[in-house]
Parts: sequence; structure tokens; C-alpha cells
Amino acid sequence: MNRKVLICLLTTALLSIAPFLGAQQPKKVPRIGYLSPLSSAGDATRRSGFQQGLRELGYTEGQNIVVEYRFAEGNLDRLPELAAELVHLKVDVIVAGGGSLIARSAKNAAGTIPIVMTNAEDPVANGLVASLARPGGNVTGLTAMLPDLAGKRLELLKETVPKITRVAVLWNSAVPEKAIEFKETQGAAKAFGTRLQSLEVKNPNDLDGVFEAASKQRAGAIITLPDPLTNTLGPRIVELATKKRLPTMFTQTPPVDGGGLMSYGPSYADLFRRAAIFVDKILKGTKPADLPVEQPMKFEFVINLKAAKQIGLTIPPNVLARADRVIK
Repeated sequence: MNRKVLICLLTTALLSIAPFLGAQQPKKVPRIGYLSPLSSAGDATRRSGFQQGLRELGYTEGQNIVVEYRFAEGNLDRLPELAAELVHLKVDVIVAGGGSLIARSAKNAAGTIPIVMTNAEDPVANGLVASLARPGGNVTGLTAMLPDLAGKRLELLKETVPKITRVAVLWNSAVPEKAIEFKETQGAAKAFGTRLQSLEVKNPNDLDGVFEAASKQRAGAIITLPDPLTNTLGPRIVELATKKRLPTMFTQTPPVDGGGLMSYGPSYADLFRRAAIFVDKILKGTKPADLPVEQPMKFEFVINLKAAKQIGLTIPPNVLARADRVIK
């Protein structure tokens, strides 16, 4: 066999097996870490929003993307451990499914792994990003604007119960970010001529005591600032407030679905849906530093008429007309 024929035969053989060689090298499936401060059940609405966002972008879990879920069950001390687990799994992106505290836990563990915030409070003041327009590091995502909405919640409370002069604010003083939100609420209270009473909780055992304090000082309503602890305590907060016939204002909708009076805040399902867009862009090569932090686009005002009836409150028609959803 001459040399030219041999080369021709070898070339033909290589070309014939090339497709099979390529088929033996499957494309790497991206792995996403999802870190939540809540329980799996408590996180259902948020997680559903994120999963919807993935589907809209063409991702199917278990096929072309893998999501590793970790839930702290309301125990903030577990966050560093859970974040470290995700890092150990060598995830491509970590979704910090909660406020600034969760994003910071992820950042402390992640090294250079990109992090997508979902609803962080003031990420610039909390040192997570250099600025909203230019994050600058490996963290980007969405902010919930919770402190900025303090005035709106008080406004809605005053319109609902015009005679209230004292409002109790229930918040977790062990979370530094909540102090910022409480200060904003104080500033808004002055503008509305309302006195605030601080109800500080650091563990579940504080709850009965702070409600007694609210009764003694004749608070006319209660605003709850969200964090993993107060979110977990939502059903108990609703129970105690109903027992004492106190109107309640929450930031998120689950406590209102569970019997609270009303809530006003960003749509968390929408924030988590949009977080999937950040994940997609990062997986396609965009650096987190080049993705500006976004603010909420969709807000929800929800009223529970059953809860109003239980505490003997009539919701004014002008307030009902402004609600995005009314539970009857």
C-alpha cells in the first residue's frame, strides 16, 4: 500500500469517528446554589418565582440545570455552614434568597463565586456592592427597598385607622439591617404625627412580652419588619394581634394570607423570578460587577377583610380601592 492511499484511509477513518468522539463529551450542566433563611414550606412562594424565571429562560431542573437548595429553617446561625456546603459543591452561582444578612453569609463563604441577591436591604450601606450602578465585585442582583417604603406603610395604616396616634413596630434588633429600617419608620412617623413604640425581639420567647408592652402603652396598630425570625413567627404574631384586636401591617403577603390585616411591599415572587435573569446572564459570561443592581418593579397591597371583621374594623372604601388583592 503506497503512502498516499494510507493517508487517505486514515483521514477517512478519523472523520467517520469524529462525531462519536464529540458525543462522548457532554456539555457541563450548570449548578446553582440556592440559600434561604426560611423553611422549605415558608420559602415556597419565593422559590416558585425563581423556578418560573428559570423556565421562562429555557432551563429545566435536572436536565440542563441543577439547583442545590439549602434552608436555614429560621436559624440564622446555620447560614455560614449552609453557604460553605454550597461552595464545597462547586456551584457556579449562589442565589442569596433573603435580605442583606443572607447575601453577606454567601459572600463571606463564596470567594470568587458570583452571588445574586434577591431582596437585599440597602446593599450599598451594608457593604455588599460599591454602588447600584457599578457593583464592583462578585455580588449583584436585586434590592427590596424596604426602608424606603416605611412611609407608605404608615400612610396606609393612617388611612385605614385614622384615629391611631401610636404605632408599635415589631423588629429583630439582633439584625443590624433592621435598625436602618426602624430609623426610616421613625422619620416617617414624625411626618404623619404618629408616635412609635419599639417592640424588639431577639428570640421567639420575647413575643408574649412585647405584646403585653404594646397593650400597656395602648398601641393602636402594629407594623412588623421582616427578617427570618419575624417571618417564622408570623402565625404567632397574627394570633396575638387578633386576640388584642390590633390592626397589623406586614411587608410580605404570607402573614396576611394567614389572618393578618394587610401588607404592602415589593412582590417577592417577582423579585425571585427576576433573579433568574441575573443567573442566566452570569452563566452566559457576564461578570456580576457589570450587572447593575435592580430595584423592585412590582408592588403589592393586600387586605384581608376576614381579619378586619375579627377585630371589628371597617376598611374605608378609598383604601379598599387601592388594594391589589382583597381576601374576603
